[in-house]
Amino acid sequence: MSSQSKTAEQSVASGAANFLRNYYIYFVLVAIVALLSLANLDQFALFERGNFLNKRNIINILRVSAPILVVAGAFTLLMVSGYIDLSIGSTMGLTAVIYAMLAINGMPFVPAFLLTMLAGAVLGAINGILVVRLNITPVIATLITLSLFKGIALLLVQDGVSAIKSGGGLKMPAWFNDYGRDGVFLKLPAAFWVAVAVTLVLIVVQNRGKLGKYAAATGGNPTAAKLSGINTGRTVFLLYVIVGVTAALAGIARSSFMSLGDPLSGDGMELTAILVVLLGGTAFSGGEGRVLRSFVGALIIMALTVGMLTIVPAYYQTLVIGAALLTAAATNHLVSQKGKVS
Repeated sequence: MSSQSKTAEQSVASGAANFLRNYYIYFVLVAIVALLSLANLDQFALFERGNFLNKRNIINILRVSAPILVVAGAFTLLMVSGYIDLSIGSTMGLTAVIYAMLAINGMPFVPAFLLTMLAGAVLGAINGILVVRLNITPVIATLITLSLFKGIALLLVQDGVSAIKSGGGLKMPAWFNDYGRDGVFLKLPAAFWVAVAVTLVLIVVQNRGKLGKYAAATGGNPTAAKLSGINTGRTVFLLYVIVGVTAALAGIARSSFMSLGDPLSGDGMELTAILVVLLGGTAFSGGEGRVLRSFVGALIIMALTVGMLTIVPAYYQTLVIGAALLTAAATNHLVSQKGKVS
């Protein structure tokens, strides 16, 4: 009898642990929105009638969330495979500059958009070559390209000018702000809907596609994955290319939103991406993680960011972000340990 009771208790504990691991991120999102909604925000112009939870604020959050939302899914799959890309912010900054240069020099939207995405794919491929072909540790390889890509972006901007923008006889075309800032559907820009579409595609890839299965197998046990016939090198290379493409989409969104090509516009994106995927429950060691939970994690971070811009003094914001990263890492570890209950 006691043995049956113990088995029942273990079953309940295991079920509770699995429920916590799968759904805690959604409760966190609801809690953050609720707390911000209860705060007294009447004195802040950003918040309509002092209420965080209103249409205007939701639209603002979703509008500025496009860059992190579009990279979250690809970054998740890369980390699931056991790899990481610390150059994602520099890739974003460089592609923002490339997109602005193409636009300001008269190239129409479609070719400028496609060429910038191609540039992102090339930058991702460079990371893939360094990691897969040259066997450089991912952290070291992408730290190298972090510096390299940022240096190239800074060189593309003329001396004495901080960014590619209207001026000196050149002007951004009328369509430039449409993608990342001006509402085109339900008062939200195309960049947000592209981020949603990319996320949905990557959810299908993770759940149904070979690439998602290969990424999990590579991160879980690379030796077993190779023995089972999986080309782990090709899998990781393709994931780096996808991350590069999504970073380019983020760069385009940020450039369009700001109406300029700033080489530093992606600074800090690598930390934000890591924070988002950890908050979403992705294992830093690889093998486990869900694209959808990272998407929700990105919404949480952006809600907090918008709240901090008006509630928390500027000199405390870095501390808050660091504390959030620590909390995300600790939560990730605790939830992973709970998932091992048997």
